[in-house]
Amino acid sequence: MPRIPMKEEAKGLALAEPEIVEKSVDILLVGGGMGTCGAAYEICRWADKIGGMSVLLVDKAALERSGAVAQGLSAINTYIGENDADDYVRMVRTDLMGLVREDLIFDLGRHVDDSVHLFEEWGLPCWVKEGDHNLDGAQAKAKGVSLRTGAAPVRSGRWQIMINGESYKCIVAEAAKNALGQDRYIERVFIVKLLMDANTPNRIAGAVGFSTRENKIFIIKANAIMVACGGAVNVYRPRSTGEGMGRAWYPVWNAGSTYTMCAQAGAEMTMMENRFVPARFKDGYGPVGAWFLLFKAKATNSKGEDYCATNRAMLKPYEDRGYAKGHVIPTCLRNHMMLREMREGRGPIYMDTKTALQTTFAKLTPEQQKHLESEAWEDFLDMCVGQANLWACQNVAPEETGSEIMPTEPYLLGSHSGCCGIWVSGPDEEWVPEDYKVRADNGKVYNRMTTVMGLWTCADGVGASGHKFSSGSHAEGRMAGKQMVRWCVDHKDYKPAIKETADELKKEIYRPWYNFENGKALSTDPVVNPSFISPKNFMMRLIKCSDEYGGGVGTYYTTSQTLLDTGFKLLQMLEEDSLKLAARDLHELMRCWEQYHRLWTVRLHMSHIMFREESRYPGFYYRGDFLGLDDTKWKCFVNSKYDPKTKEFKLFKKPYYQIIPD
Repeated sequence: MPRIPMKEEAKGLALAEPEIVEKSVDILLVGGGMGTCGAAYEICRWADKIGGMSVLLVDKAALERSGAVAQGLSAINTYIGENDADDYVRMVRTDLMGLVREDLIFDLGRHVDDSVHLFEEWGLPCWVKEGDHNLDGAQAKAKGVSLRTGAAPVRSGRWQIMINGESYKCIVAEAAKNALGQDRYIERVFIVKLLMDANTPNRIAGAVGFSTRENKIFIIKANAIMVACGGAVNVYRPRSTGEGMGRAWYPVWNAGSTYTMCAQAGAEMTMMENRFVPARFKDGYGPVGAWFLLFKAKATNSKGEDYCATNRAMLKPYEDRGYAKGHVIPTCLRNHMMLREMREGRGPIYMDTKTALQTTFAKLTPEQQKHLESEAWEDFLDMCVGQANLWACQNVAPEETGSEIMPTEPYLLGSHSGCCGIWVSGPDEEWVPEDYKVRADNGKVYNRMTTVMGLWTCADGVGASGHKFSSGSHAEGRMAGKQMVRWCVDHKDYKPAIKETADELKKEIYRPWYNFENGKALSTDPVVNPSFISPKNFMMRLIKCSDEYGGGVGTYYTTSQTLLDTGFKLLQMLEEDSLKLAARDLHELMRCWEQYHRLWTVRLHMSHIMFREESRYPGFYYRGDFLGLDDTKWKCFVNSKYDPKTKEFKLFKKPYYQIIPD
């Protein structure tokens, strides 16, 4: 009988019974972004001095192009420099509507510049000032000037500095690899689940994952573990459809693994109702920061009006509460004003790139104009090549015409203008409230440790503490890494014990392959089968549910209790069907586990939105049944906790303390 071709051929290496690889280390780092690169660098500085301490970094991708900085950046968004760390806290607090962990933000602010100086020392070209003119990274290097030698950075905003950053992540990853050495990191291995200690309650003992290139399962025991796998993307339906559906502002490989794995281990979560909805160049997702800050461009409605000026009265209810102070409007409120323009028929919204460039060009020589124009294009080539391609195919010349901007679909993250994530300990200092400290079994406080003993996170993983960006994520990784070494010294006699057998873990990790093998004869099309569901179809169902019931682009970011109730019913059916996910190859096995993690993350997010009965972040999401702020009841953190033993999930309030005065 002739073979009937499959409509969608497999892409990756064929699956087979996996080999079990077991390892035991003192410190395990899960993830390969800026945070874990910082942790690896700092851990090796201290662990190698102590001696006898083993370290292993495991990355789903390849370190040089892993994480949110993979494609490059044109600016470092957090550099304190001549500013004051107290003002940095005030800025973050204002942008995130008054609810942040000020201890974590101040702690980061006093350390972040050291990471930036290391980047420059490792080879990152940073722009500096020379009189009235700017020197780009290459020009600064040619003249032998740098931030370390006292040169002033070129700022695109109060906290941002310009760089030539296409190879930013490569430079930082190289430093981490040099510190670790060839034998202390593994690439192309996806850690998917944390393992608890069989003998000690609330104690992490290891992790399990699989290779995306070989049929191998890795079971790794550890004394201390850091999970920092970025935020969550493709958890809401994107604006782009069809072939454009893979476009996203944040990296598409961020599947909520940080939040899911830590939550499943029993770590306390915080502010998971918060999300980031960035305004970006429409469809291409190109960055707007340099255009707003460096080129002083304005966003206008279809009439050419500056809607932030015409809608200024919308800010008064928030100004009266102290949430829109000064000339900087919180990110969510800028969206809030933009969405009003769209609802009332004054869209599309445009970035006036033409006026911005012409105004800037008027002060420059022809040679300087040409250089600035190339930098405007490099802003996209550093960060979002697809935007340059989109402009080219649409015959858009930014120096001649404006370009449409629009809020994207929601993303979940903790290092940009968003603050969802995991509740961690602050530093053990007198000025830090006791409620912000996590005390271990020995009574000590370990900075950035979660409420699960021996488990750390950083960067996008840390909740209630946004605006870290790339430099802050690296610095926070270093801060946590040093504490992990301290933990291992204090717990040097600990012997991890996991209750699951290797065979049980193998069956769980490779379940999607077994599902496929058992049901593949029932249909000729691998994506249409009565006994299993493909990861792509699973994600389509998930993002349709979150979009329509959890406040996505389809409802102008609006939801309510009744909509959420319906969404939870659909998520419950998805939970049941998640056990039927099927994989034909290693690539699809990775996609299956990403969908498990996305499902958990979406449910966490929607549960927190349901619990907080107000619209704390207008422009990011609206509770249609609780519009406006209610500080009398909700000027607090919303936290949650899952119990791995009882399988119970609870939500509760946590007090907010203002540390830095207004």
